[in-house]
Amino acid sequence: MKKFQLLTGILMLFTSAISFGQNARIQVIHNSPDAAANMVDIYLNSTLLLDDFTFRTASPFIDAPAGTQFTIGVAPANSTMSSQAIVTVPLTLTAGETYVAIANGIVSPSGYSPATAFSLDVYNMGRETANIAGNTDVLVFHGSTDAPTVDVVESTAGNVVNNASYGDFAGYLELPTADYTLNVQDQNNTTTVAAYQAPLSTLGLTDNALVVVASGFLNPAVNSNGPAFGLWVALAAGGALIPLPTTSGLGVDENNLIQLQLYPNPAQNTLKVSGSSFDDASFIITDIAGKVILTGKTKEGDIDVSNLTAGRYFVSVPNAQTASFVKK
Repeated sequence: MKKFQLLTGILMLFTSAISFGQNARIQVIHNSPDAAANMVDIYLNSTLLLDDFTFRTASPFIDAPAGTQFTIGVAPANSTMSSQAIVTVPLTLTAGETYVAIANGIVSPSGYSPATAFSLDVYNMGRETANIAGNTDVLVFHGSTDAPTVDVVESTAGNVVNNASYGDFAGYLELPTADYTLNVQDQNNTTTVAAYQAPLSTLGLTDNALVVVASGFLNPAVNSNGPAFGLWVALAAGGALIPLPTTSGLGVDENNLIQLQLYPNPAQNTLKVSGSSFDDASFIITDIAGKVILTGKTKEGDIDVSNLTAGRYFVSVPNAQTASFVKK
């Protein structure tokens, strides 16, 4: 029934927007690490917009009505109507503009420190493609409730983000498409919180615009053992967020980064991931355009790729290097 309501609601939304000629574009990203909000329903007024929307997932950019205030409601995943929303946020969009809206913060009354209240942080200058051909445009957002104000330092370009606090959008970086190393440091550039690969070229993200979200907890132990801190990428096409692999930080030497080895390569039906640490590991498979094709967990190190079409793909596993393979 909810699936039918979702389809009907979206059709009504599109029809209304087209009829009045007042359109905006919006992408919604779920970045609330609270276990109570792990899976939610998103309503636009009384219309079910996103059904069973999970943590670290993004919608694609969609049309939304502009020029009038509406309400975004966040309800439990088993909801049947918008009145069951646990959080409501009023929002007015401007015709012709593009928005990125990120759900953040905590809804539970206890178990989290700091218990930063749930919010919907909205950026009104979103992009679906890069401004300049050959570049990758990167919007950086600080969405980690217990992380300090930070700078992001690229290994060769220096500071690319200055003094970003929780809830801040740092604006788009217009980057030549290449592979980068990003160091997340305190605002005095004296302590490295973590360091990550940003393999924009390897993932084939030329001409793309994307959002990099600081997500999760630096100290899960005082946050209900919730998800750990990391940098995650939301593509304009939506889907599961892609983790940026760690290179160093928090005392980890970059030489200890796990080498991801895949075989057979080319693969036909089953792709094997070497090493016992990958027996039950989360994975994300993207195509050469950076589109998420498949997510899940390995089964004793195996990934079923039988349903993939022939082509080259990339496999990402947290705390490991990204590796490519060819599907026959």
